[in-house]
Amino acid sequence: MARPQMAQGGGTEFVSLSGAYLAGRLAGTLRDNAAATDYFKAALKVDSKSPEVVERAFLVMLAQGDINDAANLAERLVQLDRQHRIARLAIAVRAIKAKQYQTARAQLAQSVRTPIADLTATLLAAWTAYGAGDIKSAIELLDRLQGPEWYATFRDLHAGLILDLAGQKKEAGKRLERAYKTSPTELRVVDAYGRWASRNGQREVALDVYRGFDKLLPKHPLVVEAMETLEKGKSLPPPVRSAQEGASEVLYGLGAALARQGGEDLGLIYLQFALYLTPQHPLALLSLADLFETLKKPELAIEVYERVPESSPLKRNAEIQLGLNLDQLDRTDEAREHLEALVKDDPEDLDAVIALGNVLRGRKQFEEAAKVYTQGIDSLEKPERRNWMIYYFRGICYERFKDWPKAEADFKKALELYPDQPHVLNYLGYSWVDQGVNLEQGIEMIRRAVQLRPDDGYIVDSLGWAHYRLGRFEEAVDELERAIELKPDDPVINDHLGDAYWMVGRKLEALFQWSHARDLKPEPDDLVKIEAKLKNGLQIPAKPKAENDKVRSGG
Repeated sequence: MARPQMAQGGGTEFVSLSGAYLAGRLAGTLRDNAAATDYFKAALKVDSKSPEVVERAFLVMLAQGDINDAANLAERLVQLDRQHRIARLAIAVRAIKAKQYQTARAQLAQSVRTPIADLTATLLAAWTAYGAGDIKSAIELLDRLQGPEWYATFRDLHAGLILDLAGQKKEAGKRLERAYKTSPTELRVVDAYGRWASRNGQREVALDVYRGFDKLLPKHPLVVEAMETLEKGKSLPPPVRSAQEGASEVLYGLGAALARQGGEDLGLIYLQFALYLTPQHPLALLSLADLFETLKKPELAIEVYERVPESSPLKRNAEIQLGLNLDQLDRTDEAREHLEALVKDDPEDLDAVIALGNVLRGRKQFEEAAKVYTQGIDSLEKPERRNWMIYYFRGICYERFKDWPKAEADFKKALELYPDQPHVLNYLGYSWVDQGVNLEQGIEMIRRAVQLRPDDGYIVDSLGWAHYRLGRFEEAVDELERAIELKPDDPVINDHLGDAYWMVGRKLEALFQWSHARDLKPEPDDLVKIEAKLKNGLQIPAKPKAENDKVRSGG
């Protein structure tokens, strides 16, 4: 979005307040926070006292990561609203960075109390107490924290981190162990306890902690690096080393949780606060980039992935995601070149191989994608359950360029590794029905896929269309109507429902569905067929061609 321009009039710069304000609001709605910040800064030059302009400028500056300027505006906001919690938080975070711990704590004490604000303020206040050298008050603050059961993990984790830095190793271990037992699948909890154990004569405990997590989420780079370090007989440093880093950890943990649970706007601000305090926090950077992907802002995600430090074991993950985001921007040649370089650097990195294959498959370069997936499969000494996906993706490619025997073998291999994988069940089952072979087994596989993913419109569509192909038109209508409820804007599902309606005599409804499918921008070949049906009706339930009537698997 274009930046605001200052017009010249009689030697004096001027800008329309309403124009800058409205443009800033539009940019904010489009989540172009850089442009919104510029527009609101322009508006503030015209009217620096308008409460609405000040607040909107403040919020977009936070979202942009411009924390210092936002904190300056926060000083104005708290004069207008003494309990403005985000303004108080911004001033407190700036004070923490400046090691002005009393100022920070005073600001946190004056913010409006809501569940998330209370948790945030208490955890940060504990770290300010630690920064001021008052360990007893820090722990007392945490122990007085009341709220939902999940508060306990945050309370014990940060109490353990503070006690560890304060040299109270035994008490730190008790708190971190308690947090781990409460939340054994939380990476930061696992890492904090494992690191403490490694430095306190419990190397085997540390290894067990990391190995347990690795079974649940294999090959996480931080966990792999920790296990390799421990196996060399070395210990691990604490995850935070100062009050500032501890506060950053609070804001990262809450920000990432908010972003995952639908609180994107507040999560974005918390993650920016975390990075203001610890600019190279790799997990905060990845969480922020992931949030930008969720918000469909790949250009912003790329900028954040580039900030992940080279020394971090997460750097390679960031580079892989960067390549996928280049493809999202239709910079596919750059994406391919970027990912090919990663694969060349480490041919056995299946994440990079799959990413490259997926870019090619997404661009319908199926034969090239199959070769890339084959390279990854050939590097496997013994395929495991988690490798099902690469066989599934290669099977899709084989099916698309009509090498069905190889496709079928790959789908069966994927199911051998992961017997109840719904997307594979759906794809193989539908393909059998479409070809008129293994009909009952095929439709049972699709039914099982629907049981496992009842809210997946594409899989429900497959069941409906399988009924249609078998001449069970009433059953097809029932399933396809449910698929439409789940995916109302999908042209293929609308087209399928139109066909089913026609076959049960509901011809006006069929015409409506085909018209809707036509307006939803279907594939060119499908559009030709839809327009012919709108003109002439459906004469017979003609068997669709495999390349146009794709399995609705979400793959």
